[in-house]
Amino acid sequence: MLSFFANWPNRRYGVAVVMLISLLLVVGAVPLAGKFEGAQKNTVSDFLPQGSESLKVAEVQSQLPAADASSAIVIASRDGGLLPADLASIKTLRANISASLPAGAQLSPSTPSYNNDAALFGVIYKNNSSRAKPEQITATIDALKSKVAAQQKNGLTTAVGGELGSAADAIKIFQGINSTLLITTGLLVFLLLLLIYRSPVFWILPFATVLIAELIARAGGYLLAQTGVVVNGQSAGILSVLVFGAGTDYALLLVARYREELRTDSAPRQAISVALQKTAPTIIASGSTVVAGLLCLSLAKVNAINGLGPAGAIGILSAMLCSLVILPALLLLGGRKAFWPFIPYPGSPTAQQGPWRKIGNKVAAHKNSVSVAVIAVLLLLSLGLSSLSQPLTADQSFRGQVESVKAQQMIAASFPAGASAPTLVFVPAAKDELQVRKSLRQLDAISNLAPAVSSPRGPQGSIIAATLNSSPGSSQAEKDITSIRAALAGSGALVGGSAAQEADLSSATERDNKVIIPIIVLVVLTILMLLLRSVTMPLMLMGTVLLSFAASLGATSWLSIHVMGAPGISSGLPIISLVFLVALGVDYNIFLTARAKEESYAHGAKEGMLRALAATGAVITSAGIVLAGTFAVLAVLPIWSLTQIGFAVAFGVLLDTFLVRSLLVPALSWTAGKKIWWPYRPKD
Repeated sequence: MLSFFANWPNRRYGVAVVMLISLLLVVGAVPLAGKFEGAQKNTVSDFLPQGSESLKVAEVQSQLPAADASSAIVIASRDGGLLPADLASIKTLRANISASLPAGAQLSPSTPSYNNDAALFGVIYKNNSSRAKPEQITATIDALKSKVAAQQKNGLTTAVGGELGSAADAIKIFQGINSTLLITTGLLVFLLLLLIYRSPVFWILPFATVLIAELIARAGGYLLAQTGVVVNGQSAGILSVLVFGAGTDYALLLVARYREELRTDSAPRQAISVALQKTAPTIIASGSTVVAGLLCLSLAKVNAINGLGPAGAIGILSAMLCSLVILPALLLLGGRKAFWPFIPYPGSPTAQQGPWRKIGNKVAAHKNSVSVAVIAVLLLLSLGLSSLSQPLTADQSFRGQVESVKAQQMIAASFPAGASAPTLVFVPAAKDELQVRKSLRQLDAISNLAPAVSSPRGPQGSIIAATLNSSPGSSQAEKDITSIRAALAGSGALVGGSAAQEADLSSATERDNKVIIPIIVLVVLTILMLLLRSVTMPLMLMGTVLLSFAASLGATSWLSIHVMGAPGISSGLPIISLVFLVALGVDYNIFLTARAKEESYAHGAKEGMLRALAATGAVITSAGIVLAGTFAVLAVLPIWSLTQIGFAVAFGVLLDTFLVRSLLVPALSWTAGKKIWWPYRPKD
């Protein structure tokens, strides 16, 4: 493989063949990439952990006669109590809604609150509306919201929530994620490439490469979704960020070595051949590390995390392929003049005469002081990990005002909070339903039990709808589900519904954090040892990256709660940020240490690290800024989990770029001397 990457530019028709293959790839990928949005799954049942109680109850519920019906809840309230005019407005509203309902849909009776300060009713839609196309759900709820908003006047407050109201809000946000991220990330990468190369022309080459990689990745994402892997709006958005960030990083590394070779007497063909020979192993090793870390996520029970692994791996593989095949062809087409006005000619200043050589000399002269100072900063930032104990609940997922959340808050203020989404208890036919109902009535967490509904198809039994006093998306609801399941232990009953789904997701995420994080660390460490053929250097690199991860996670947790005003920390933040920070953080250390080992053959361990830092300093810093910038785009989205993931990865990448890779790793390697490469022994 390495021979192919190094030698194809010297073949007579090499560039023409590569460009033809690239054209065929693009033509084949375009129709598949266009279907990627429609292949994404954003319904709650698609994310439930396999084998969980709530999933089993959802499967039973799908067999009920009313399984093809979903509802939205309309609530109207006034502080101090509803006025006669309010009751008239609600009656008019119901009449307006009823007149425009599609066939089979109906309204439930209007229910006043105990103190008469609010009233609510359900709008029940038939024809499998819960699994309808996303645009159908949003169009239906938008039409309902427009009618409801028209009655909000003279102090009467209205809102639309419930199952379909929440689904419509989520769909709108997730549908906007892909386009927002793609446009914003593309503009950011364009500006950064323009600043890095300071050329009005050259930025086109790496930018076009990344765009092709994104197209191929989206086509691959569509094919992946067809195999049954859950790809949602969040993983699709992160996929785009990964392709732009990693693809630009690999391009920067290759171009830096190519430009370095052009400063000798090498012609472009020879220069790109040497650049590929020197950088292809590093890019492949770095990309493989990220892919291996991402594929570890396939072991997760939570489908949202499980699907992110293979989707992200496709993005990294696409970025690697395009950087090693398509970009070199474009560089040869552009030639030296593509770098105008800073064209690299023989005799141009080299990296060994640049600022990073001076920085390396100063770090080497004060290596112990630098190590202590950087480690102290990282440990100080890690103190923020105490904020992880404040979890983010489903009710707190969105940043800003979301109407379905507002509706739930209004319901909780005037009715039992669980009225919007009852907890469902499935009792198999062979079990004692009366005893189950008796056990449920004794629980303070439940305010009301509805009559049982039999399941005519699928698993035989009945479902009891229980209204909780707590909101289905709150932390208290998760505790209530635990107490309900404990009370029903041994009865054979299964507990499902919205609150149970959130409890199962929380439990599965906690398990994934404990099981998968150590696996990712071991896999990445093993790859480092195989790549560097060393034991001590990989252990040192992994230790610094984990310390940087802890610092980033601590800073993100503390800033999210105390500065950004987040109500809690996403339970998926540790595992998702770790896979990116460890894999991508190790990337930059691979760039540095692989070059250091190469230089050590000729110049010894100390000088080898100095020369490596001088040669890779500018490109890795540029790559770190690009990658941090692309992930920072996630922080502007109106979902707390994505905001926190984006900030954590961006902050962690900058820590790795400017402190760990630039200062700490060289300082520790010089302190340890040749022993840092054990069992490999570079010459003196």
